[in-house]
Amino acid sequence: MFTGQLALMTAAIFAGAALYVSVAEQPARLRLDDGPLLQEWIPSYKRGFAMQAPLAAIGFVLGLIAWWQTANWLWLLGALVLVANWPYTLIGIMPVNRRLMAMKPEEANAASTALIAQWGALHGIRTALGLSATVIFLLASWPL
Repeated sequence: MFTGQLALMTAAIFAGAALYVSVAEQPARLRLDDGPLLQEWIPSYKRGFAMQAPLAAIGFVLGLIAWWQTANWLWLLGALVLVANWPYTLIGIMPVNRRLMAMKPEEANAASTALIAQWGALHGIRTALGLSATVIFLLASWPL
């Protein structure tokens, strides 16, 4: 079941990256002053998006293929949980992202810092989705 193992690996990479942001990068950046905080968040977000968005899509496709190959509904469930990051990001997080991306670091203030803190809380849901998909794919991999 090579495809399923690739789906598991992809979900685990997604989850690991999201967890790193939630437990290491976000708390560290929140210790910065307003301007440097926003200046750090903007390129960090762009890089993270460039990595995590494709991982969610690839993991979804691999999970679908594994489900098709095995008829094990857990592969489908894991794929759907992982790809749920896309609509969640577009609907739940993108409004905050747009507001932050429209700001210039020299215009940063307490409001931009509050938005970045809000973004971190919202990002925690992505972490949970990634970890959940990983566990589901792991269960699907388990020999019955």
